[in-house]
Amino acid sequence: MGILQTEIQFVPGVGPKKAEILNKEINIFTVGDLLRWYPYRYIDRSRIYYIHEIDNATAYIQLKGKITGFESFGEGRRRRLVAHFTDGTGFVDLVWFQGIRFIEGKYKLNQEYVVFGKPALFNGKWNIAHPELDPFMNESDRPEGLMAMYNTTEKMKNHYLNSRAMQKIIENAFGLIKERLPETLSSDVVEAAKLMPFHDAIGNIHFPKSAPLLRDAEFRLKFEELFYIQLNIVRYAAERKGKLNGFIFKKVGDQLNSFYKQKLPFPLTNAQKRVIKEIRKDTALGKQMNRLLQGDVGSGKTLVAIMCMLIALDNGFQSCLMAPTEILASQHLETFTAMLSGMNLKVELLTGSTKKKERERIHAGLQSGEIDILIGTHALIEDTVQFRNLGFVVIDEQHRFGVAQRAKLWTKNDRPPHVLVMTATPIPRTLAMTVYGDLDVSVIDELPPGRKPVQTLHRYEQKRGALYDFIRGQIRAGRQAYIVYPLIEESEKLDLKNLEEGYQHIKEAFPEFSVCKMHGRMKPAEKDEVMRRFVGNEAQIMVSTTVIEVGVNVPNASVMVIESAQRFGLSQLHQLRGRVGRGADQSYCVLITPYEISSDTRKRMEIMTESNDGFVIAEADLKLRGPGDLEGTQQSGIPFDLRIADLVKDNNILYRAREIAEELIEKDPQLEQPEHLVLKQQLDRLGGNRYEWGRIS
Repeated sequence: MGILQTEIQFVPGVGPKKAEILNKEINIFTVGDLLRWYPYRYIDRSRIYYIHEIDNATAYIQLKGKITGFESFGEGRRRRLVAHFTDGTGFVDLVWFQGIRFIEGKYKLNQEYVVFGKPALFNGKWNIAHPELDPFMNESDRPEGLMAMYNTTEKMKNHYLNSRAMQKIIENAFGLIKERLPETLSSDVVEAAKLMPFHDAIGNIHFPKSAPLLRDAEFRLKFEELFYIQLNIVRYAAERKGKLNGFIFKKVGDQLNSFYKQKLPFPLTNAQKRVIKEIRKDTALGKQMNRLLQGDVGSGKTLVAIMCMLIALDNGFQSCLMAPTEILASQHLETFTAMLSGMNLKVELLTGSTKKKERERIHAGLQSGEIDILIGTHALIEDTVQFRNLGFVVIDEQHRFGVAQRAKLWTKNDRPPHVLVMTATPIPRTLAMTVYGDLDVSVIDELPPGRKPVQTLHRYEQKRGALYDFIRGQIRAGRQAYIVYPLIEESEKLDLKNLEEGYQHIKEAFPEFSVCKMHGRMKPAEKDEVMRRFVGNEAQIMVSTTVIEVGVNVPNASVMVIESAQRFGLSQLHQLRGRVGRGADQSYCVLITPYEISSDTRKRMEIMTESNDGFVIAEADLKLRGPGDLEGTQQSGIPFDLRIADLVKDNNILYRAREIAEELIEKDPQLEQPEHLVLKQQLDRLGGNRYEWGRIS
């Protein structure tokens, strides 16, 4: 057994009790796990500050001076010990709440010490709680360079496992390593990416000898993390392309041609034409297509899907479309029926609420080939749903469906159908390469002609009068308005109360108009009735929670007011804004916040008012929130437990990792060459998030 598999309890300074804490709190079981517990920041220990330099911007600092006296406050468990410390330029209090007996006897008055810790202001005085104190040493004896800081939990700190203690334990673990650590990447990858050897990278990440060496260590470890994710994706995609033969759509026939000539509601944009070409090319190659189609709300993705289904039909194949909710599936049915009316083909809807008799009729029509296009929810995946000849599958709003659900649709035929995955949630390139890295990506990046971009305004809640006058003017001109209240997930009751109060307030503010309301707890039939009233302009204002985010198209709605906009993420605000601007009239989105908002929120409001581009917004969202919060990441089949890399900041490393992974798989698709054995072993463990060091040493 290699040193890296040594249980953590055998590292000097740990023992069984602390080992249990490290197991439970931060998932560290072995020396290998410990070495992958990377620091989150570094402090330059070679610099000593003066007390008079301390300000609010100061994080951890080092001071040199003397203790002039001790004072004790409180009794028993509430007791605290304060030492008055000075360097001649000012005073700072050193405070201890624990281990007081030990401290009192340890430190002497008027002796020179070096203090290290984090200053905080309390009652107008600077203090440092639980500082580190060391006798002052000559310049030549003092530790040089950068000191690593480690994240720790409350429970760890209670068991004396703070950052300094973790550093000491890692130092002791290093003392156990007698030989160089085995390399975790193959030599050709190390060479291609010009990487520091693994052993040196681990040494310098914990105990950097200089800033340039630290940079090289970070680059090496970030690259490795991102490289294995990309290698996994690239290998999977290559394997699938190699194995899965797809149907060949040889021709464009009557169905598409007659639709194009007679039914097209408006000329195709260049982006739509480009995407249809890409899909045509994919479906003619004899390999299964797997393509992600990204496009903002209203960019015309559905039209592209319809035209591709008609190509499938011209080649003798059925198609289906899977949507995440019944309301969305029903809307798709309406759109399809309206666009394809008068054509010789049959479209049906299958959802969880389809009655048994109706369901049996649809099952029979699918098997006989009488039904050409089936629209539905995940009810389509059920084993009882069998097609005669399914050749083309469209999945709408992909982030709601996991990889396994996608794959299930492939089994509906001997040969897997072509798959087009559509999303109105623009995904930044780095994330798309990681979450949907197995899919080819197409983008519709222009809106149909005649669409005016939605004008977005930020207003403060204290100034409602002018806003209400504006809404009144819009409704009098024949338009309609949405007013959206946020959902606080922790408290549904409070939500409904907020919504109810908001609804009453709006009714009082607009007595001359009809106001309706919508929320998630209403029964589907109630929602449909409210929606019907709003679509028919029987109600001019709809007060709603975010249930309208994916919902019915109301071209006449030109105003979207979002209450407490500070509580929404950028992508959500953008999705809500996409509910208006569906018609030819100028539309408006008004973001309402209090005066007092954080700088992050202010930044979000600025981005929303400046840009209508979903991709710009998604990039900004990723920067502000990080990848963990973005929908879909958890179901991507990829461990997103990145320990050191950052999908936003390290995008250049990601692109380079992808490049090298693609080159490698092209040369050695099965990773059969002896030097690639280490890569194969590492990939085998990628299913879990912990490094299994036994496989590589």
